[in-house]
Amino acid sequence: MALGLVPVIAGSLRLVELAGGTEAMPSDARYAASPLPVVIHIVCATVFAVLGAFQFSPRLRRRRPGWHRRAGRVLVVAGLGVALTALWLNQFFPRADAAREVLYPLRTVFGVAMVVTIVLGFTAARRRDFARHRAWMIRSYAIGLVAGTQVFTLGFGGVIFGTGDLTTALLLGAAWAINLAVAERQIRRRPRRGSPAAPVEVPLP
Repeated sequence: MALGLVPVIAGSLRLVELAGGTEAMPSDARYAASPLPVVIHIVCATVFAVLGAFQFSPRLRRRRPGWHRRAGRVLVVAGLGVALTALWLNQFFPRADAAREVLYPLRTVFGVAMVVTIVLGFTAARRRDFARHRAWMIRSYAIGLVAGTQVFTLGFGGVIFGTGDLTTALLLGAAWAINLAVAERQIRRRPRRGSPAAPVEVPLP
């Protein structure tokens, strides 16, 4: 939740700016030229970051399975909105700096990867393959939450390595690597001793 609040706060400030309010963030002519995909991206990212965090609570899933399913459908739509608008912005309003050759392909690859992981996670849930569903949704959430991690990689990395265009692009890319590494570790982590085992559904003859 704490990591997800970073893009939520930044997105809220950007929405205030686009609505004609006080500029609390550095202005960007790209966003003013085409505000609709930006607004959709921010709204979907807010829903995906905040609501998605509760989907990983085992206690909530056990006590409110219906809520988990309904919220999951909302998150599929929100996650696809995040990924598709990010791809649109990357394609039509790419950053015109020296690191475009690094950032453009990275954003394209991870935007497509977010779409793929969400679709695979949804189809796995429809097949009641909950282990694969959990793994794919963890990966999609890790990709979608990258803006929060990038604040730290840019902050600490900028102090250590500088703030050049190429360095900034590599630090932004490092955030995706960190998130996915944590996600894969979580997916492969064995349950603790004494913890209740996941229910196994046995088909009746």
